[in-house]
Amino acid sequence: MKRLKLGYAPTRRFVFSAEDAFRYKVMIREKMESFGMDIDIVDLEGLNQEGLLYDDHINAEQIVDRFKQEKVDAVFFPHCNFGTEDTVARVGKALGKPVLLWGPRDEAPLEDGMRLRDTQCGLFATGKVLRRFNVPFTYVTNSRLNDPVFERGFTNFVAAANVVRQFRSLRILQIGPRPASFWTMMCNEGELLERFGIEIHPITIVDIQRASQRIEKGNSSELTAAIDYIKAKLDWSEVTEADVRRIAALKVAMREYADKTGSTAIAIQCWSSLQDAMGIMPCLANAILTDEQIPVTCETDIHGAITSVMVQAATLNTQPTFFADITVRHPENDNGELLFHCGNFPVSLSVEDKPKLRKHFLFDDHSPGTHEGEIRGGGMTIARFDGDNGEYQMFLGKAKGIEGPYTRGSYVWVEVNDWPLWEEKLVKGPYVHHSVGVHANVIPALYEACSYIPGLTPDPVDPTEREIQAWLRGSKL
Repeated sequence: MKRLKLGYAPTRRFVFSAEDAFRYKVMIREKMESFGMDIDIVDLEGLNQEGLLYDDHINAEQIVDRFKQEKVDAVFFPHCNFGTEDTVARVGKALGKPVLLWGPRDEAPLEDGMRLRDTQCGLFATGKVLRRFNVPFTYVTNSRLNDPVFERGFTNFVAAANVVRQFRSLRILQIGPRPASFWTMMCNEGELLERFGIEIHPITIVDIQRASQRIEKGNSSELTAAIDYIKAKLDWSEVTEADVRRIAALKVAMREYADKTGSTAIAIQCWSSLQDAMGIMPCLANAILTDEQIPVTCETDIHGAITSVMVQAATLNTQPTFFADITVRHPENDNGELLFHCGNFPVSLSVEDKPKLRKHFLFDDHSPGTHEGEIRGGGMTIARFDGDNGEYQMFLGKAKGIEGPYTRGSYVWVEVNDWPLWEEKLVKGPYVHHSVGVHANVIPALYEACSYIPGLTPDPVDPTEREIQAWLRGSKL
């Protein structure tokens, strides 16, 4: 996954101190770099003597050209003094990328009564002109450079921009149609393309079967690596050597198809044609690929695959997601719930050092390939992109892992703030029983990303929308 590119366009206005604006340009750049984020910064150095955006139209055109040539994914317009609102708006409009607006808090007037920057006043102006240009933007509270609210807002914006970047270039490899009885997995492929630009690349079970058989008969380094991984990371005593090789071959075949088609996620018909054709379950293959940052969703859940990419992107692709059924309530905790699937949660999340590779416990054929065991708890985000009747929403909620009884498959018991409220939201929709979890708080980033995706409405349950907005303004720092 390529690094996110951030356009850095610090701005000033001619009537205020150019020297002070230049000084802040340098300090802000140093502060951004101190956050240690895995991003590339594209600045304005060389376009003029100052490396700043100011009031001339030629300057705007040069900035747009540079940022387009560098293929920036988002733009940051720190106001180093009042700023030049019309040029900022022209650049933002021309690029069509997520925009961050912020400026460092002004110092007291000088002894002679003069003010050097008037940054806050300029932010009011730029916000208005961005609205006139219909440019959506993120705003971070006018604050001092070392205030925690700036770091919180900046890092959250970068995460949100990464979600938008990956959402706008999303292609999903679909392996087989949805299971016939799973009407919940219906999706409108044409509408996803028309509205969001999301592409679906379908192949059949026969396609993946033939690719897997070809790989299984060979001796590629990819196959060897997958076999070695399975044997090193899992207790495979309940299955055969041939089973391990077949599961590894399926994993390699799925990865090959994803790479060849430019797909960043996979939705697979995990039962029952695949078992009839290949004699294995794909659960462990799904788990390994999800750990490799190619999330795989079960039962051909296209909306689940979209969710997985968005949630993963919100962590800057540093954490694996897990794709879960929301299944049963905790036997003792009224706010407890079981997140479960047959055996597809990433191996890296397992509580056990060597979780079990087993045969499926539910279907009559009991095909091998499920990776079973509990995953670690802690704080999590639970999310779901879904829609029907032409309307799309993003369910967002936080949970924490709790103790619960043993069950088969991949699982974790969680506690939420108000389960009856969650249940009501999920049943009334547009959601289903599938969700995506990640061991990180990415709710504010996903919430902010929705503001750059026309037609997608955030639907937070915990925290509430008001609480998210307050957090972004710096509450509880």
